[in-house]
Amino acid sequence: MLLRVVTKNWTMPRKKKETILTQPVRSGLKAIKVRLDSRTVITLSDLKKLAFWKQRFPHAEVIG
Repeated sequence: MLLRVVTKNWTMPRKKKETILTQPVRSGLKAIKVRLDSRTVITLSDLKKLAFWKQRFPHAEVIG
């Protein structure tokens, strides 16, 4: 009895890329995080822009 060996050429699937959940940290840039409402957080580059957002969202608060 003869056994026949069948070989198949399989290729490995591509490696999945890791998802980036945060923005990269830039040196020399000060970022201010502001919570506009219960689910919206924005990042501002300076406090002058906070007045603009306070007009539209009076309950906005600085969180970091």
